[in-house]
Amino acid sequence: MAIEVTATGRGVPSRRIANDDLAGRMDTTDEWIRSHTGIGARHIADTETATSDLALEAARNALSLAVERGAGEKTPEELALTIDLILLATTTPDYNGCPPTACIVQEALGARNAAAMDLSAACSGFIYGLETAAALLNASPERKRALVIGAETLSRITDWEDRATCILFGDGAGAVLLEKTGAPSAGPERRGLVRSLIGADGSGAGRLMIRRGGTRNPFKDGETLEKGPKIEMDGRAVYNFAVKAVAGAIETLLREEGLGIDAVRRIVPHQANARIVQAAGKRLGIPEEKFYLNIEEYANTSAASIPLALDELNRQGGLDRGDLVMTVGFGGGLTYGGNLIVW
Repeated sequence: MAIEVTATGRGVPSRRIANDDLAGRMDTTDEWIRSHTGIGARHIADTETATSDLALEAARNALSLAVERGAGEKTPEELALTIDLILLATTTPDYNGCPPTACIVQEALGARNAAAMDLSAACSGFIYGLETAAALLNASPERKRALVIGAETLSRITDWEDRATCILFGDGAGAVLLEKTGAPSAGPERRGLVRSLIGADGSGAGRLMIRRGGTRNPFKDGETLEKGPKIEMDGRAVYNFAVKAVAGAIETLLREEGLGIDAVRRIVPHQANARIVQAAGKRLGIPEEKFYLNIEEYANTSAASIPLALDELNRQGGLDRGDLVMTVGFGGGLTYGGNLIVW
């Protein structure tokens, strides 16, 4: 049995903020941002839009594509009833811990037969989510379909007065529909998710964090806040970790499968900083064109970045059936990982 990606979708706010827009509000330039990060713009949700709204849009788009490509059901609503699991990776849930944002998506989607839960692994959340969903599908013969979603409204936790971090982040969501099929999961005709790598280095937990609001550092009754919880990052430390993590994950996945890089059609990395991808690629001798990057348009959307990029690549015709695709990423925690998928 194989766990195959049968459809993709994304949800992106219509409001677009280019680097020049930021340059009008702070001491920065389009040239500086592009040269240091590869980012040219980011999409920002309006005040009425929550993470679940973006996740729902991505999920609906994925179901619509599945129906269009012959999923067996006549409408996305019928397909939603066959989903057994919704797993939503996010750092920016609608509510603090309860209820899970995945449950809000389940209700709005009409997927009343699906279990639903959130997963917190920061920017590595989608990579962790694919492996988790595959394991849960394989654990029961009755489970057939899962939606894995990465969704974020990072603009709500971005300090727009911190020039070092506010240029980096954007809002968005991506989703994939996973299906357990009768295709082989091993051998030359294998299909679907064939290997994952997930890991963490908790010694770096303080390098990228939201310091206030949890049980370690809660808000106190009557406390007056100058600003809400915001992302704090030691940029140099995260950069150094990320280059090693991305390069190491690529090397490990290839070695464990006994493959050379030429066997991989595309690498879809977490879209955090183009310089990280370039440095990891240079370290391994991988040409830059092997990596699919859309960070110029969307910036860093954390757990949403990989599925958003997968959907864009998929809909552009950048992947053919049977192509071997690698995802790879890192995030707060510090977490890291990757997946190998036969498309």
